[in-house]
Amino acid sequence: MLLLLAAVVAVVVVAALWRPWQGAPTAAPEDVPTPAPPTPAEPSPDPSPTPERLPDARFTIVGGGDVLPHATVIRTAATGDGYDFVPLMEATAAYTRGADLALCNLEVPVAPAGTAPTGYPMFGAPEELPADLARLGWDGCSTGTNHTLDRGMDGLVRTLDLMDEAGLGHVGSARSQDEADSAQWYELEREGQTIRVAQLGATYGTNGIPVPADSPWAVELIDADRLVRMAGEAREAGADLVVASVHCCSEYSGTPHPDQVALAETLAESGQVDLVLGHHAHVPQPIEKLPGGPHGAGMWVAYGLGNFISNQDELCCVPQTATGLLALAHVVKPDGEPARVESVEWTAVTVDRVGGQRLHVLADHAAGARPDGLTLSDAQITSRYEQVRDVVGADAAERTTPPEPTGPPARVLPRSG
Repeated sequence: MLLLLAAVVAVVVVAALWRPWQGAPTAAPEDVPTPAPPTPAEPSPDPSPTPERLPDARFTIVGGGDVLPHATVIRTAATGDGYDFVPLMEATAAYTRGADLALCNLEVPVAPAGTAPTGYPMFGAPEELPADLARLGWDGCSTGTNHTLDRGMDGLVRTLDLMDEAGLGHVGSARSQDEADSAQWYELEREGQTIRVAQLGATYGTNGIPVPADSPWAVELIDADRLVRMAGEAREAGADLVVASVHCCSEYSGTPHPDQVALAETLAESGQVDLVLGHHAHVPQPIEKLPGGPHGAGMWVAYGLGNFISNQDELCCVPQTATGLLALAHVVKPDGEPARVESVEWTAVTVDRVGGQRLHVLADHAAGARPDGLTLSDAQITSRYEQVRDVVGADAAERTTPPEPTGPPARVLPRSG
């Protein structure tokens, strides 16, 4: 009996212990609430893709000295049925063709149609000169100089017409008020960017020849306020870089005239000009980086680039007139940021008057090159090279090899006419 009672108790205990493991009693199906369907989550918007940054665009601008064809230069270029200036300047062509934008100073007008070419004092170059400059790699030239009106308005107009035909840009002289009020524009395609360069030009005077009363816009005379205003207008019109070609002030001195310095400082302080190319001194002058410039990044100025091609040397003038500079500006344009001139280099050139009026790169001859026909002595080469190196200054480095193009040629846009 006791055994039977113990068995019954054991069954009851086991049943009691087992119930929690079975869970709570299940409610009848009709008592179970139906869960609401889940609210679908709002899809997360795709993050805006970060635009891929283009590589920095880089290109070079070379500025050259005075293209000054005296009568001897003209006679040397004569071929019997015309004129060919290319052989006289071919030795420097790798520098002008290798730069992405090459800007010369055409010191003299072209002789009007039907008139003979002339040299000093009232210059008038042969009509072949603009096309020959283009063949040598120049893209444009400043034309506002003290000799612009040597052959009158006919010479001025003829010069610009022939430059248009040759595909050369020009600035500093004009055929109309609209043209005078316009910069010369160049466009370069680099790394997916279209970069626009505006060039301005002005001269201190016209050797006493009056600017025609009915064409007061014919020659751009130096006016600092107007240059600053035109540079600002060019930037508003989309210029990434502004170059000013300035024809001033005294001749035959390697030290910049105070007026040159004052003008350069005004342009730098304006924050509108990136690079100044100076002409007229006929001798090399310093290259410096001035405080100011666009966005406070500084402004480069080559006070005087000396002569490019001429009939001047120590036999007629101060010895340094036999030399000139090619100033090579290195420009960078980051994607979405302003362009800036990072640095400027220089290359010294010289003319061998006796040896066929040929132009030469001084560093080549200082290193021992002696091309056929060269008449310059070792002493002349050494002296001319040292004179350039003494005056150019420490801000810019020397370059002794030609640059290479960084992309397709610059496009020369027509000025307003």
